[in-house]
Amino acid sequence: PAMAPKGNNMIPNGHFHKDWQRFVKTWFNQPARKIRRKQNRIKKARAIAPRPAAGALRPIVRCPTVRYHTKVRAGRGFTLQELKAAGINNKFAKTVGIAVDYRRRNRSVESVLLNAQRLKEYKSKLILFPIHNKKKLRAGEATEDERKVRQLVFS
Repeated sequence: PAMAPKGNNMIPNGHFHKDWQRFVKTWFNQPARKIRRKQNRIKKARAIAPRPAAGALRPIVRCPTVRYHTKVRAGRGFTLQELKAAGINNKFAKTVGIAVDYRRRNRSVESVLLNAQRLKEYKSKLILFPIHNKKKLRAGEATEDERKVRQLVFS
């Protein structure tokens, strides 16, 4: 129930019949806003390329309770167990766009295997740009040719 008004005041009971057209808010700008949002999304994706426009990689999780547990959705972050199964260090994961949630617990082997496979697939497609161009390439960093190919794809 709504709370009663405080104080000995008149209960509001508006009679807005005359000149109501002044207060109508139209939505004729809705299609233009849609276009502007789309253009901004594209601009953002171009600015952060070759990073994924959708943000960090998220795990596949099941919704809680009997009503929704048949549905799967994107979770908050991968568990340390899933990262270990995929052979990825949790500190390294955060630097290459993988979301990590150390509070989440795995309740089934299937979910660990599914998300570990997801991580392995992501890692196989990952192209690491070297931190220092002049120095010798470190393990996992892309060569000059691999980077050129990637640059052509996104330009």
